[in-house]
Amino acid sequence: MAKKALIVEDDGNISELLRLYLERDGFEVLQAADGGRGVDLARSAEPDIVLLDIMLPVKDGWQVCREIRGFAKMPIVMLTAKGETRDKVAGLEMGADDYITKPFEIKELLARVHAVLRRTDGPAEDKPRRLEFDKLIINLDSYELVVNGTKVDTPPKEMELLFHLASAPNRVYTRNQLLDEVWGFDYFGDSRTVDVHIKRLREKLEGVSDKWRLKTVWGVGYKFEVGEE
Repeated sequence: MAKKALIVEDDGNISELLRLYLERDGFEVLQAADGGRGVDLARSAEPDIVLLDIMLPVKDGWQVCREIRGFAKMPIVMLTAKGETRDKVAGLEMGADDYITKPFEIKELLARVHAVLRRTDGPAEDKPRRLEFDKLIINLDSYELVVNGTKVDTPPKEMELLFHLASAPNRVYTRNQLLDEVWGFDYFGDSRTVDVHIKRLREKLEGVSDKWRLKTVWGVGYKFEVGEE
C-alpha cells in the first residue's frame, strides 16, 4: 500500500512541485493551503508523514505541529524559508522529526522523507520496550512517559532518546552516536539536535529522583546515570 503524505503549504507552486515529485515517488498525496485545514486532514486522513510549512494562514506551522502532536505520532518534516538556529530549535522542541530550509533540492527532501519513514517504520526488536526506574516509567510501546505517577506529554523523538539512553544505564554516548542510533545514520541534522532534546527531557525529569539522572559527560556526550549521586 502506498504511503500517504500530507503537504501543508500555502505557496501553490511549491505545493504542486512537492505533490508531483512525491507522487512520482509512489506516495498518495494530500494538500492543505492553510494550517487549520492541515490539522483537519492530519486528524481525518492519518497520513504517514506531514510536510509542514511554518508561515501559514489561519494557523502557523508551530501551532499546527503542536496540535498534531496532541493526537498523533506521525512524523513531521518542517519546511520554512527561515534558517536561524532558534527556528530549528523551536521546531524540534515542538516535536518535529526533521527540518529543511527553503530553497531545497527535491532529491534532498525526498531523502529526508524516506529517512524519517525508515526510522519510524523500523522492525520491532525482541527486547523490552518498557523500562522502570524509581518514579519513572518509559513505555515505548504506548509512547508514554510516567514521572512520579503522572503521565507527561513527550514528543516521540524525546521518548526514543530517553529510552535509548536508559536501555544502557551508565553507558556514555557521544552526540554523533545518538544521532546515528536514535535519528538514523542518514539524518541531515547536527549535534545541536541532541542538545535540544536533552534540555527538554531535563525540564521534565530533573529533581524527580536521586537514584538516576540524565548526566552530561563534558567533552564526550550524555548518559543515563543510575546508582550514583
